[in-house]
Amino acid sequence: MTSLPDVDVVVFDILGTMVDEPGGIGRGIRALLPGVDDARAADLLALWQRHVDEQQREVVAGRRPYTDSTVIDREAAERVAAEAGVGDPDAIRALAACAQRLEPWPDSVAGLGRIAAHLPVLGLSSAGRSALTRINAHAGLRWHQVLSAEDVRGYKPHPDVYRLAVANTGLAPERLLMVAAHAWDLRGARDVGMRTAYVERPVGDPPRPDDAFDLVTQGLDELAGLLTGGRGPA
Repeated sequence: MTSLPDVDVVVFDILGTMVDEPGGIGRGIRALLPGVDDARAADLLALWQRHVDEQQREVVAGRRPYTDSTVIDREAAERVAAEAGVGDPDAIRALAACAQRLEPWPDSVAGLGRIAAHLPVLGLSSAGRSALTRINAHAGLRWHQVLSAEDVRGYKPHPDVYRLAVANTGLAPERLLMVAAHAWDLRGARDVGMRTAYVERPVGDPPRPDDAFDLVTQGLDELAGLLTGGRGPA
């Protein structure tokens, strides 16, 4: 950790950072396949995640036209269902919907509230606008503004996604602090000049030894304490 950055706005990744995305999808897989063993459930979850990662990379690379996250999640659900031998359309729809019913981490709601009492807080996600409405409502996350990569028809870590946050604040990029549990996400933000804060989560992408983020914290409680000087809600 370097010195505490002087920032005006805090921008948060949502999936994985504020909500447990793998946990929610895993629950959907178990609902689809009651009694499935842990190893099989983990394999099916990995299949879903690979599909989403691959298709988002295809969009970022320009090899696939922009496709909303809900469509890609539906494709992932269809692949998982096919692998599991399930063809019921209603069951597949229910599985796809689990990607929008994600539980917040234990410190997410309170930590976000503490920071929001002192600084503007923005959500910045690769999830589409309609998905974000449901995700935030289910998790109880309250933002001053929520921005979707759908607005630039792309996905992180394309620089246009981070520039979307910069443009919406009207500030220089170094006045924004990007918070994420994914080091790759923070590298993308850093490349456009944003300050960066890594928050440790069980499902995140930890920093490499050569990463240099402004803050590295064990959770949102620690980050909130740093950014508010230990003060509670205003």
